[in-house]
Amino acid sequence: MKEMYLRYAIKETDVNSNIQDILKKKFGISARLYRKLVNEKAIRLNGTLIIINLNFEEDNSNIVPTKMKLNIIYEDEWMLIVDKPVGIPVHPSILHYEDSLSNGIRAYFDLINLKKRIRPVNRIDSNTSGLVVFAKCGYIHSVLSSQMQKKIFTKKYLAIVDGILNKKFGTIDLPIARKNDSIIERCVSKNGKPAITNYTVLKENSDYSLVECTLPTGRTHQIRIHMSAIGHPILGDSLYGKESDLVEGQALHSYYISFIHPVTKEQLEFTCEPAWELFE
Repeated sequence: MKEMYLRYAIKETDVNSNIQDILKKKFGISARLYRKLVNEKAIRLNGTLIIINLNFEEDNSNIVPTKMKLNIIYEDEWMLIVDKPVGIPVHPSILHYEDSLSNGIRAYFDLINLKKRIRPVNRIDSNTSGLVVFAKCGYIHSVLSSQMQKKIFTKKYLAIVDGILNKKFGTIDLPIARKNDSIIERCVSKNGKPAITNYTVLKENSDYSLVECTLPTGRTHQIRIHMSAIGHPILGDSLYGKESDLVEGQALHSYYISFIHPVTKEQLEFTCEPAWELFE
């Protein structure tokens, strides 16, 4: 596997800037990450060339390695993108200490001899399937997280919802808050945080509709709450709708992501199809 280096040739226009300012301007390196790089002795000046070595080892012992089959959609020296199946949480927890997707990624990192922390960039629910990006170093995680905040990182979901929608496309603009006396459940609330879901109906039959959803905001359970709030809960969603024997888990799938590669600056797009199919 290729190693992780960033390089920048100092220009005459940089003469009045220090190295930290240059790295912030050129690579978007935050003050926190800069301090870490300094502590790791990862920044070297070779004449007029700044070299950042991001290959230093990190302690990832907080996550137990568990060998599991990974559906890898894309991989390079900087990141890993996998198609997460239904029923596996992204993060370990008390109930899923050894069987989360992060446990599988840790085992894979061990296999390729990558001693780095496990850093998922985007997160989806346990019973939601689809694309999850893992950064192989703090720099990539920082840049992609920034792209999310700036709406450069695009995510699209497919969902099967109950019933036929009168409006075949639209925007659901309903604030979301944590439900009282619940750790997990959220609800629509005038006191909640802004939440916007754009949807388009792609297919429909007599009982269900297949919709594509994009999220200008990213609240917990947002699509599930919004579709339920307009009377069309997601098929199989036991929390905001009801269980179904037609699908495993809930019929919500992260099928499309697009972002700018932090290092190559390429515009990248990835898609993956859901396991369920109720429409001919």
